[in-house]
Amino acid sequence: MSTPTLENRIWYTRCPVPTASGLAHHLGWLAEEFAADGLDVGVLQDAPPDIAARHFDHRLVGLFREGGNVPALVAKSEGAPTRLIGLTWIDESQAIVVRPDSGITAPGHLAGRRVALPAFAADRARSFPRAMALHGFAGALGTAGLTTADVTFVEVATGQGDVGRGAPGGGSLFGIEALAAGDVDAVYVKGAQAAEQAAAHGLVVGVDLDSFADRRHRVNNGTPRPITVHEQILAERPDLVVRFLVRTLRAADWAADNLDRVREILARETRSGPAGVAAAYRDGFHRALHPDLSEERLDLLAHQKDFLLSQGFLARDVDVRAWAAPEPLAEARALVAGAR
Repeated sequence: MSTPTLENRIWYTRCPVPTASGLAHHLGWLAEEFAADGLDVGVLQDAPPDIAARHFDHRLVGLFREGGNVPALVAKSEGAPTRLIGLTWIDESQAIVVRPDSGITAPGHLAGRRVALPAFAADRARSFPRAMALHGFAGALGTAGLTTADVTFVEVATGQGDVGRGAPGGGSLFGIEALAAGDVDAVYVKGAQAAEQAAAHGLVVGVDLDSFADRRHRVNNGTPRPITVHEQILAERPDLVVRFLVRTLRAADWAADNLDRVREILARETRSGPAGVAAAYRDGFHRALHPDLSEERLDLLAHQKDFLLSQGFLARDVDVRAWAAPEPLAEARALVAGAR
């Protein structure tokens, strides 16, 4: 199958998480925006496998991606022709879950315990559950003056499905089944589907990572979350990139006043029920979907990059600030402000 080019289609992909661009897609705004140019909006989640795989390596002309930073950074480190055009920060229920009788109620209680480490996948980018667990435990342990050397990692299977989603009705991304079976003492989890799976197994939160005041202890695959674009579309049609961001910013504005609708869309995006969505996405998350490229968020992304590099997930170092292209977002913000 030949790969469609920018001549007739742009491509969009996102992870099953809260994103303003995902809302713009669900509301029909992306399709509406580009129809006048004769461009279809192809969605990788609905594409054939050879196209859908570009979610992880970003080697598809005309691709916009809003999703986890592990695949985005891995792809960039391996030479993917991408630019960073936005970053969001949305706390979405990062936790260390345990059995109710574990006695683990604080980070220091993890010392000497067996903790789940998802197995390596086919490549670095698809091994994001492993990277997430490593950084999640490192963040929790760090608040107690401990390191990952103070726990015993036990490798567990991961139930990864298509395009980075947990397989519906299948295993968890993070090893919840191993915890329920008594093979480990603690598991890192993130998001609505994982929260529902943990509750279904009778597990409880031992450490709430979202409660840590220092954001550096909460940096992970989705915090901060990048918006990236294939550099060819930015070079050839920067106007399309600006318009994509305008629709994204307007969707973020819309979300701030439409919490119930946002939750309905999220339930579909995350393959979760209302309880899972409510548990994972709290504290006014729907008012925090606007991307920026602030120094704080770039620093937090660089913190994540340094961790991934130290753990062998990146082929080579990535200069986060050189990767960033701030001009499209600045222009989009000006257009949205002018329309107001």
